Amino acid sequence: MLTFVKNWYQRYFSDNEAIVLFILLVSSFVIIMTMGQVLTPVFAAIILAYLMQGMVNGLRKKNIGELPAILFVYTIFIGFLGSFLFILMPLTWIQLTSMLDEQLPRIIAEGQRLIEVLPARYPELVTELQAREWIELIRSGLGQMGQTILSFSFSNLPNLMAFLIFLVLVPVLVFFFLKDKQLLVDSFVSLLPESRPVMNKVWEEMNEQISNYVRGKVIEIIIVGGTTYIALVILGVKYPALLGLLVGLSVVIPYIGAAMVTIPVALMGYFQFGMESQFLTLMVVYGIIQALDGNVLVPLLFSEAVKIHPVAIIVSVLIFGGLWGMWGVFFAIPLATLVKAVFTAWPSKTHAIVEMAGE
Repeated sequence: MLTFVKNWYQRYFSDNEAIVLFILLVSSFVIIMTMGQVLTPVFAAIILAYLMQGMVNGLRKKNIGELPAILFVYTIFIGFLGSFLFILMPLTWIQLTSMLDEQLPRIIAEGQRLIEVLPARYPELVTELQAREWIELIRSGLGQMGQTILSFSFSNLPNLMAFLIFLVLVPVLVFFFLKDKQLLVDSFVSLLPESRPVMNKVWEEMNEQISNYVRGKVIEIIIVGGTTYIALVILGVKYPALLGLLVGLSVVIPYIGAAMVTIPVALMGYFQFGMESQFLTLMVVYGIIQALDGNVLVPLLFSEAVKIHPVAIIVSVLIFGGLWGMWGVFFAIPLATLVKAVFTAWPSKTHAIVEMAGE
């Protein structure tokens, strides 16, 4: 047993770079698991600065100075942030509270009516006792959800203060990450070994994948959400900002998000129009938007396809989403790509496979 462990260690950790890379990965995991919530503003700022760095580089290629390019891109960022906070979020909140006030009682009543007829239609499957239990479950569940969203007490003030601190810290950190990017990168690189071919290979692959994926996802969210909002306004559907935001955010979760967000869109259309032509038109338009997103927009945005099996992607979403919440869901595919890149580039990996095949 000791011989096996010794041989395994020599195969995969005989290179000093492998040990450093392993320590970096473990340290990063431990930091995120133990201090992830505290460092959320830092992570968010790094991601946003990474997104904007591409625009800065594009302006630099047009012979614009670094600082003017940074200031121009940063001004656009502040404008988008302000629009999101002071226009989109209040509008979404107003529509959410209005929907709960107006539609929640109708949803409960309609659900109760549909369940009440089940024992008569399918007596061998549903009993009257089960129907009553389901009705009570719907009432209590939806009622509690509405109260939770609509209620606001002093117990929420700590979360509100944390959110305000987040809003102040993130823009400041974004500016310094953009302005002092090279200084920060050089400081980090100085801690690594001088010869690091594996790390360079992993970084090159991850840089290409992450830049393509994250920027593409942000653009996809804006296009899909904006198109849905415009379509819902034209069709006269209630709460277009809320539904548009949900549809836009649904693209973050591969495969699952589109299926989940279809339910509120269909319910809202059904309770507003019934089984009339407007409802069918809504579902057709929504289906066209989803089809164009999957078959036209995604191939255009993600030019470098992520070569990971759909099952692996779904498993990654479940694992990283369970570990790090929404951030884990958003970065599930890049993180899965990172794992794949590390295993592919790990020192002596190919040599080990050849040796095992020979044995």
